Amino acid sequence: MPLMPGAEPLHHDGSRTGVLLCHGFTGSPQSLRPWARYLADRGLTVALPLLPGHGTRWQDLQITGWQDWYATVDRELRVLRERCDEVFVCGLSMGGALALRLAARHGDAVRGVAVVNPACTFPRLQGYALPVLRQFLPSTKGLTDDIAKEGTHELGYSRVPLHAASSLRDFFRVVRAELPQVTQPLLVLHSRTDHVVPPGDSALILSRVSSTDVTETVLERSYHVAPLDHDAERVFADTHGFVTRLSGSDAGAATGKAARGGA
Repeated sequence: MPLMPGAEPLHHDGSRTGVLLCHGFTGSPQSLRPWARYLADRGLTVALPLLPGHGTRWQDLQITGWQDWYATVDRELRVLRERCDEVFVCGLSMGGALALRLAARHGDAVRGVAVVNPACTFPRLQGYALPVLRQFLPSTKGLTDDIAKEGTHELGYSRVPLHAASSLRDFFRVVRAELPQVTQPLLVLHSRTDHVVPPGDSALILSRVSSTDVTETVLERSYHVAPLDHDAERVFADTHGFVTRLSGSDAGAATGKAARGGA
């Protein structure tokens, strides 16, 4: 199945400091591409993969599950570890949950974690109904385009496949149980107004991780997809500052090769 234009993954060979970025559920690398390019332009090695079932049509997501999505970012992390001396993991929404699980599972192999509007809970009422609903209803309304900035579009699915949503609910349960295993420095950026992920998710994450180096930033002018919204530059600059502080001033010293992936 052909990719949607703009959904292509992005990889950039830069310095010995790497950053892995994970996009959200039903989304694509397009929502994080400016974030990835900002870091790549500052010399960091960057990986922004396309998760299985994403970037084509929602029916392709229906036949995947959280194990597939996690396996992809786990593999990308291992590749970066072979190339880099240290690796940071970042993510938006479900991608934030993927990043947190990478940190929990890989320990010192992850130098730090930066997440934007991370998700870790599922609406209770919908969750209870999912096991029955998914047998009769293949999909429901999509979650994309929660952006305050006019004229900005998030590339993703207009429908949410319920089998995949059920797997997402299971994944969040796994991530919540593993949060105490997250010990790395943590940067959490969350929007004051978010119509997709409740603000309590960031609070829950902050209350359960074991990290002692924690920075929390509230984004006042953006909705859920903050890397495409009014606070995008804040997200990018804070992430780069976070990486630089922990890696040293030469974190992005080597510019390396040009980024590979769609514009």
